[in-house]
Amino acid sequence: MTSTECSQGLRRRPIRAVIADVVSEGAEARRTRTLRAEGALKALTSGPASPERVRRVLEQALVFAGAAFAGVYTPEEGGDLLCLVESAGVPRTLFGLRDSYPRSGSSPVADSHRSGSPVWLGPEELAGDAEARRTPPRDFHLAVLPARGNGDGGCLLAVSERPDGFDTEDRKCLELIADAVGCPAPARAAEGAELPANAFSLAMDSGRVEVGDDILGLFAVTRAEFDGRVETLLGLTVPEDLPSLMSVVEADHMSLGDRELEFRVLQPSGPPKWLRLRGRLLPGGEGRPAMLVGTVADASKLRSEVTDVARVQRLAAMLATAGTVRDVSQAVVSALRKPLQADRIALAELEGDRLVVTVLDPPDPESWPELWRLEWRTEWPDAPVRAMPTLAAALREGRARIWPAGTPLEPALADVGPGGLAVLPLPAGNRMAGACLIGWDAPHDFGPDERALLTASAGLAGQALMRAHAFDAEHELVGMLQRQLLPRRLPKLPGAVAVARYLPTTAGLEVGGDWYDVIPLPDNHVALVIGDVQGHNASAATLMGQMRTALRAYAVEGHPPDVVVSHANRLLTDMETDLFATCCYVDVDMEEGSAWYVRAGHLPPVLRHPDGSTEVPESDGGPPLGVVAQADFPMSALRLQPGTVLALTTDGLVESAEADIDDGMERLARELSGSDPGHLGLVADALLGNARRSDDVALLLLRYDGMALRPLRENWTVWRVPEAVGHTRRFTRRTLRAWGVSRDDMDGVLLVVSELVTNALVHTDGQVRLDLTLLDNRLRVSVADASPRTPVKPTSIGWEATGGRGILLVEAMSEAWGTVPASGGKQVWAELVLSS
Repeated sequence: MTSTECSQGLRRRPIRAVIADVVSEGAEARRTRTLRAEGALKALTSGPASPERVRRVLEQALVFAGAAFAGVYTPEEGGDLLCLVESAGVPRTLFGLRDSYPRSGSSPVADSHRSGSPVWLGPEELAGDAEARRTPPRDFHLAVLPARGNGDGGCLLAVSERPDGFDTEDRKCLELIADAVGCPAPARAAEGAELPANAFSLAMDSGRVEVGDDILGLFAVTRAEFDGRVETLLGLTVPEDLPSLMSVVEADHMSLGDRELEFRVLQPSGPPKWLRLRGRLLPGGEGRPAMLVGTVADASKLRSEVTDVARVQRLAAMLATAGTVRDVSQAVVSALRKPLQADRIALAELEGDRLVVTVLDPPDPESWPELWRLEWRTEWPDAPVRAMPTLAAALREGRARIWPAGTPLEPALADVGPGGLAVLPLPAGNRMAGACLIGWDAPHDFGPDERALLTASAGLAGQALMRAHAFDAEHELVGMLQRQLLPRRLPKLPGAVAVARYLPTTAGLEVGGDWYDVIPLPDNHVALVIGDVQGHNASAATLMGQMRTALRAYAVEGHPPDVVVSHANRLLTDMETDLFATCCYVDVDMEEGSAWYVRAGHLPPVLRHPDGSTEVPESDGGPPLGVVAQADFPMSALRLQPGTVLALTTDGLVESAEADIDDGMERLARELSGSDPGHLGLVADALLGNARRSDDVALLLLRYDGMALRPLRENWTVWRVPEAVGHTRRFTRRTLRAWGVSRDDMDGVLLVVSELVTNALVHTDGQVRLDLTLLDNRLRVSVADASPRTPVKPTSIGWEATGGRGILLVEAMSEAWGTVPASGGKQVWAELVLSS
């Protein structure tokens, strides 16, 4: 069709039709969240009312209104309570919300119910409303709207954690949801009412259960034989399925929402029968217990006879003999990974608010996502739970969660299972012992058999973890002591990257005294320390912590390496302990690429040069610490080119019963030569792969890259003469002019220099030194003197006072100021931000 024909065709169309099309396209373009929510709610409410439909409607509040929690409160029949009958989102306990509120009370739910009007509250209003919540740990916004869907007087409650709360569009969406929710009456069987044949109702406080006739038939129990106790039915189940079944029927493991579980019951003859339980927990009210209601059906015909029973039984048998947490983790991996055809599985313990990975399968880094490979055995295996909100939510809910392919998750989890991810919280008593992550690369369909296997395995593993913790409590105690005494993470360094590894011995349950440390020092210096205390017990670990603290304190005082190690030696000698320690201390100048090191009975450092060649420098060393009180510790020099790797280790990596220490050092140098220093963490892991594990192993690696921007430095010795301050000001003015500092900035710097130098001359004796350092636009002014006394900022100064204003002027002119000990005296410093 030509353009002329097209134009003629348009002219032949009625003008009203053309306008209607334009209006329709514009309306579609202007489609808002409210319109999308309205369409979704119409689709959801087209069928008959049910608890399932109510929950789906509530989920729209999470999608279209950005709510973190949404719930429906309904008046109880013949009572004075508004009861929570359905909810969606995170657990309500995070916000201190109750499962019921008195209608006559002063809560937001009761206020909205009585007035028939919405209630919108922010953090300020909630802070003064003790009835609205208990002890929520965070600020949030609360909305309560009358739910008029079926005229029964219920309320919709929604919570937003966003700083601005619910905006205008959110409120419109909540109003639509409140109209569509159709509040169900509390789903509780009336007393004396007959249950459906396949239904049950369990009182969570007493364990009394009402069951239909079909359920009794599935358990092969007659009505006359049944005593109404849930323990009677549980006693007829296969013992291996009991832990997972108990996780459903115990109130501590339940929250509002549906539950589904498959389990087996024993039969008078023949194999056990598979049953499927579907249930939901209903909250209790005043004087009434919480109830678990649901159905039980025969699932045998839906199952193949290649059952997961054998797998669960094998897992139970392996867990029965598992003595340590690691044994439990390996048993779970063996039972789940191949049957589920998973690509990777990780088990992590929950220690406080942190997850500590105990088993990764496959064990090689290349099988895991790049984020995990780069942080292998460092950050993620000891990560705070709050860093992964999805995992934290699953642990709070306490039930298995499954996310299919394409679900948006945080990077630390999404790449573990791009084809599907399952998270199994591992319950142990009344707490969570940890979590199991199972990931697939290809899109994976989760069938009911797999869900049942996951649920059963989680219950067994959680109980086994609790037993394992009790079994190796001593090992856990000393292991925790070791982790607390070592640095949690290493600092970021100017012009270098450092990584460290520590592996405890696998022989016995006691911990050793190996340690490492990285200490940032002034003027872009860094101290590297590695050491080993004699023995493998709690005393060695305690002494290790004392020596690490002492070396750090002496280093920060500004002493050279030989003085730092000498002070630590005298300290250990005076402690009158029978133990001694070895260490290697290296002071690296990041600006110059040079280093001085001292050995006290320890192995020398190993250098890998940029061309790949390695060197074990020969040097004299002193005796171990704590052996000779007046020992000498000679210093040796090192030269570091950009790209050089410096390796420090303890003898557990290079010495064993089969190989002497010289052969071990040659092997370490050879392996370091063939490594890629671009990924220093992978280099450390490769070196540890050959550890014999008959002794503790500590390893510290530093790659020197050189500083891209080096600071400008000048210093001036202040002589005690009448014009000392004037001479210092002239030196400072010449230096700043040579550095290109503007005249506007110079006046403030001169004032700070005058005040600091004057304070040092008036209040101290001995030598005074001024140091000026400029890096980018930050100028550091430091004045060192021989007095250890710290300057004190006055709290108030009267009009008649003739002094005391110096420190106040320094504080007013500086971005920051402070004081540090320096070789028996102190150094008072101030940092100023220059305009150019």
